[in-house]
Amino acid sequence: MGSGFASLIKGLSVTGKEFLTPKITEKYPDNRETHQWPERFRACLELIYDKDGNHKCIACGTCERVCPNGTISLETKMVDTLTGKKKKLVKYSYDLGSCTFCQLCATNCPTNALNFSNNFEQAVFTRSKLVKQLNYLPEKEEPAPTPEQIAAFKEAQAKKIAEAKAKAAAMAAAKAKAAEAAKPDATEPENKQ
Repeated sequence: MGSGFASLIKGLSVTGKEFLTPKITEKYPDNRETHQWPERFRACLELIYDKDGNHKCIACGTCERVCPNGTISLETKMVDTLTGKKKKLVKYSYDLGSCTFCQLCATNCPTNALNFSNNFEQAVFTRSKLVKQLNYLPEKEEPAPTPEQIAAFKEAQAKKIAEAKAKAAAMAAAKAKAAEAAKPDATEPENKQ
């Protein structure tokens, strides 16, 4: 009975302290524009665009592979460039409703193209509106190569071909020399036992 009474007194003292402490209330939404969010706060994933409307996403799919929930899905296409084929981003889909905000996508991105914003007001009436397309600006076409770029590329290709041919000829000559050295000399008499 004594321990029960002591426990009751302890609980009432904690409650009494809470009655006397000053109350702290959030002033949301009145302070929406002035409130400073912590730097580590994660609200919504975004694709970072520069001032010219370009993003750094190379459509490698790393973010899609490391996402534990399958929150991210990429649609890509292959385009022809001067140096060969290149992968281009068509659609970057992000499902905010299933995101755990683990930030694996942003930390594993090789080009630092992703970031979590402080835009936390994401209340919607239907779940389908939580699926967002992050590449909201139209993708720019691959620029046509200039005549100087074409000439430099052809010169580099010709140089690589010449180096490969020289290397192959050197290897063939070394192989022939090794085979000739391994042949027994006909002028020397054989050792008879």
